[in-house]
Amino acid sequence: MTTDTTDVLVVGGGPVGLFLGALLAARGTAVQVWERRTTEPVGSRAIGIHPPSLDAFAEVGLAGPVLEEAVLVRTGVARSRGRVLGALSFDRASDTHPYVATLDQHRTETLLRERLDAAAPHAFRTGTALVDLARHADHVDATGADRDGRTVSVRAAFVVGADGARSVVRDLLGIGTTGRDYPDRYVMGDFADPEDADARATALVDVGAGGVVESFPLPHGRRRYVALLAADDPLVDGSAPVTAADAPEAGRASRLAAVVRDRTGVAPDPSTCSMLSAFRVRRRTAERVGVGRVVLVGDAAHEISPIGGQGMNLGWLDAADLAPLLSDAVRTGATGPWPAYARRRQAAARRAGRQAEANMALGRAVPEAVGIGREALLRSALALPTAGALARLYAMAWA
Repeated sequence: MTTDTTDVLVVGGGPVGLFLGALLAARGTAVQVWERRTTEPVGSRAIGIHPPSLDAFAEVGLAGPVLEEAVLVRTGVARSRGRVLGALSFDRASDTHPYVATLDQHRTETLLRERLDAAAPHAFRTGTALVDLARHADHVDATGADRDGRTVSVRAAFVVGADGARSVVRDLLGIGTTGRDYPDRYVMGDFADPEDADARATALVDVGAGGVVESFPLPHGRRRYVALLAADDPLVDGSAPVTAADAPEAGRASRLAAVVRDRTGVAPDPSTCSMLSAFRVRRRTAERVGVGRVVLVGDAAHEISPIGGQGMNLGWLDAADLAPLLSDAVRTGATGPWPAYARRRQAAARRAGRQAEANMALGRAVPEAVGIGREALLRSALALPTAGALARLYAMAWA
């Protein structure tokens, strides 16, 4: 068996791992990215791209291609019981990108793959699963299995675990996680956009007493709806996403469309549903960001609620912070870890986690009288001069 060599091995070729690989390649750092999947990216999944991520994308020439395909959300509107409570403008949320972009995750991943391949041809290796890590003072030996079950190995100066919430890298390091599971249950689905023309590029949040319904415009005239449901609702039974290729069950699509109609007065057409997925919410934080020459990023290091759309962006910002440290370490022979980096990223994850919890609390089902009070509070908050600060908060201007 021949052992390959590289400066950095990134385990996990999702959005975060691909971006880290592209950043390293752009800096002239030799990189390999192992991804266990063998198929092309599919599904809309995570869709929100916040201004700090777009700023980071610019380093590898990715901001332009993303913005060419994305919908630019410049306003968020809060509604309840058919009435508008107030609006939040993102005009001052960022000096460079005064909006939040929305784009299907499979398109974002495809653009990232193309960017990595242009900077470092053959660096991206699909169908390769990590099996073992052997850490040494000046390198790490990684062993994997390819799609045919053959053993592959690489010797790297550093290894980065970007392999998600069920991180194999984290397990091999023996790093535990802390956190909690939440009772909240949600269902999301993509439909042809039924909103009025003046709302087609607007994020909408309905905070009625029955539970929140959020919606976000998507390219090609579609809209993502996310609804809080009771734990015993039939829609919550299955958590696996159903895509257009799988023909979403008409009953489940009709049920979500009915929930949206009953709470918002807007009726999506169930026959246009191209994705449907139920999900539960949990928060997990790795007890350490890494050990020696092995570092964790993204969901491998911190998993937060997807409500608010921060998780993928948090991982991208991990990568943007880590890439120059890794490149400098390869060049100078430094060993890591970097305590200041760990403190920054752990603090960012805590802040994003608290914000996600606040988002969930705002949308929980409540008695009617409490819901009316919540409406009044939200109406007042959106009318204050400080509403601009809320926009910056939701657009992750603090990141």
